[in-house]
Amino acid sequence: MKFERVRIRNFKSHADTDLSLGPGVTVIHGVNGSGKSSLLEACFFALYGASAIDGTLDDAIANGAEDMAVALSFTHAGGDYRVDREVKIRGETAQTTTCVLETPNGSIEQVTDVEAHIEELLRMDAEAFVNCAYVRQGEVNKLINASPSERQDMIDELLQLGTLETYRERASDARVGVKRVRDRKRELLADREETIADKEKTDLHGQLNELESDLSAVTDEIETKERGCLAAEKALEDAEDTLSEYEASREEIDELETEIEELTATIAETEREREAIEKRVRSLRETIESLESDLDERLAETELGTPDSDAVEARLEAIEDEIDSIRDRIEERRLEARDHVNDVENARERAVELRTQSEDRREKADRLESEVESGRSELDERRDRIEELDERIEALRVTIDEAPAERDELEAHHDSVREDLSARRERLAELRTELKNARESVQEAERLLDEGKCPECGQPIDGSPHVEGIEADRERVSDLESEIEAVESEIETLEGTVERADELRETATELDRLIENRENVLRLIEQRRERVAETVERIESLREAADDHEARASEFEERATEREREAETARESIGELNGEKARLDERRERLERIDELFDEIDDTEREIETLRERRANRAELNDQRRERLSDKRERREELETEFDESAVETAVEKKRKAKSYLTEFEPLLEDKREQRDELQSRLGAVKNELDELASLKEQREELRSTVERLESLYDEAARLQETYGELRRELRQRNVDRLETMLNETFDLVYQNDSYARIELDGEYELTVYQKDGTPLDPDQLSGGERALFNLSLRCAIYRLLSEGIEGRAPTPPLILDEPTVFLDSGHVSKLVELIESMTEHGVEQIVVVSHDEELVGAADDLVAVRKDPTTNRSSIERSAIAEALP
Repeated sequence: MKFERVRIRNFKSHADTDLSLGPGVTVIHGVNGSGKSSLLEACFFALYGASAIDGTLDDAIANGAEDMAVALSFTHAGGDYRVDREVKIRGETAQTTTCVLETPNGSIEQVTDVEAHIEELLRMDAEAFVNCAYVRQGEVNKLINASPSERQDMIDELLQLGTLETYRERASDARVGVKRVRDRKRELLADREETIADKEKTDLHGQLNELESDLSAVTDEIETKERGCLAAEKALEDAEDTLSEYEASREEIDELETEIEELTATIAETEREREAIEKRVRSLRETIESLESDLDERLAETELGTPDSDAVEARLEAIEDEIDSIRDRIEERRLEARDHVNDVENARERAVELRTQSEDRREKADRLESEVESGRSELDERRDRIEELDERIEALRVTIDEAPAERDELEAHHDSVREDLSARRERLAELRTELKNARESVQEAERLLDEGKCPECGQPIDGSPHVEGIEADRERVSDLESEIEAVESEIETLEGTVERADELRETATELDRLIENRENVLRLIEQRRERVAETVERIESLREAADDHEARASEFEERATEREREAETARESIGELNGEKARLDERRERLERIDELFDEIDDTEREIETLRERRANRAELNDQRRERLSDKRERREELETEFDESAVETAVEKKRKAKSYLTEFEPLLEDKREQRDELQSRLGAVKNELDELASLKEQREELRSTVERLESLYDEAARLQETYGELRRELRQRNVDRLETMLNETFDLVYQNDSYARIELDGEYELTVYQKDGTPLDPDQLSGGERALFNLSLRCAIYRLLSEGIEGRAPTPPLILDEPTVFLDSGHVSKLVELIESMTEHGVEQIVVVSHDEELVGAADDLVAVRKDPTTNRSSIERSAIAEALP
């Protein structure tokens, strides 16, 4: 299988993409997120539909679009195929509206039928396609990370061994089914044997003999009575027949009268039809004369020598051939004109795009020049700001120099002054407390003195030694008041000193802030100056790019003008060809009218012949009707002659007597019949029991035979289940041996002269890597790059095995690698290049690699660049020359 072309509309980031793919290695490159992988997903979606998409159909439709379409053309086994899928948003969800597969044998429609046919063509479903030919982004290590059983299922499915497992499971299901049926048949056999035994105990034959004897006696009695009734019934029947014949004769006479009238009317109507047919024949003759006259006139306008329909048809075919030839030439010119118009549109679109880019760059350069002017003005403002900061810093430094302490000791000076102020305030509070207590003592002493008592002991004041102590208290109050005044003065002085210390500390902080601001402004000035210089360089680069875009736009406009002239030439040629075709169409119409006239004349003559035959048939029918009319008149006369009144009266008397006899004996006969019916019913029931007994015995024999056959079938299904299992194991081992050989060939090519000796693949698809010294390693122990390259080697070996087959080549899809270098360093990327080249040497017709790694470009036979417009977020492709793409 080989991909030929994929056309995409509104698939993810691709609005309108048309990519042709050739044989060999095609590398699709571009930056991450440009839409490279979407190209491969579109191919995968075209083949397998919604199951190939990560997410839903809604996720695959480009943002803002209402529909999406993918068309993939490919070749397979020498035949050309094309699959078209279209998806539209209906309501809230996206639905597939078109799914058609064009094959060499015709078209296939509907999603289910198309996907089933593709799976049959490729012999793999979507999952098998991913496991074999499509290494998706981020899934390089999928096979190596899978468990042995998962890896076994993947590879067995690719190598069609899953079919054998399906057959084995079917055989197992059949064996289980046969066992269930056999067990049910055994139960039925036991049930039948039990039922037969129960019925044989009831003596059915004895019951039968007794009932038959009773039935015979009742039957004889009934027969005797029935003979008398039969004679009466016969007399009654004869009488009724006579009366019925009389009534029938009267009815027949009436019917004959009606039929005679109808025949007379029909004969007259038919004669009128014959006259109408004669008139129609004369009219058609006149029509033929008119058509022949028209034919002679039209034949005179042609160059035909022989005026017959064969000559006309031959000339029509010749003119049709000429018209088809001219149509082909018109289509060629139309396609040529369309290609020129497309070139004109593309060139002009490119010119407009380049001019737009040129204008954008010039506008950006103008904006940047404004930014430069603004930056320079800002630099001047910031230099002025530096001068202002220098003046303020100098003034603050003068204030700091006049302080009572050095700048570094200002904080300590501030704390010391505050501590002194706090100490004096505490002392003032103590003094005020002492003063209050002293005053209270003096007041209490004075109160006692006024009362004539001692201030200390409360005794009469006469002769008390404590009276003189009050003076000392008054002196203590005076001393405390003086000390308080001194402390308050000190506190006031210290508060001023603290306020000055706070101001000095704030001044020092402001000075530090201004110095830091000055350094920040200097850094900003330097950064702004550098940005201005960079902007000036950017402006020059933009103006150079604008000039280059302008020149390229002019080139595209010149190309568009040239293509437009070529398109006009093609359109003129189309006009000339259309004129020639119109003349041929006119000649064809004349010949077609002549051919129609021949046909009309022939048809009219055939109609005349048909009408003549119809008129003769009508005359013959009327002759036959006249004969029938004569017969019916004769029959009416016979019936009227045969009529006898006395026979009717005799029949009435016989009928009365017969009814009287039957009225007397029929009730007795009915009772006997009921008795006979009851005996017959009982007799029938016994016979049914006997028939059922015989049937049960036959069923027993059939069930015994069926159980024996089911036993044999059960053993045969078990042997078949075992046979399919052994065949699958044998074929798997053959595949394992071949796959191991191919894997080692591929890995040796990549890792020759390295530290690994070989790879072992056992019958359960367990992988082991052996180093040169024989040490076995699990693939998980390899480095990330080695593990990725090992897995790619395994994928390539599986692909080779499928491509070459076990016993002959088999068609396979292209080998697709999506970002295979994601886990590889530069050294391993070069080995990947060798691996890709080796696959082409082993006969792989088409390899498609998606990568942003430039090192893979060297391995490409064809190079496709994918870019995404940052404005529209839409991807586009462009074929690149390999030499230009190489770094």
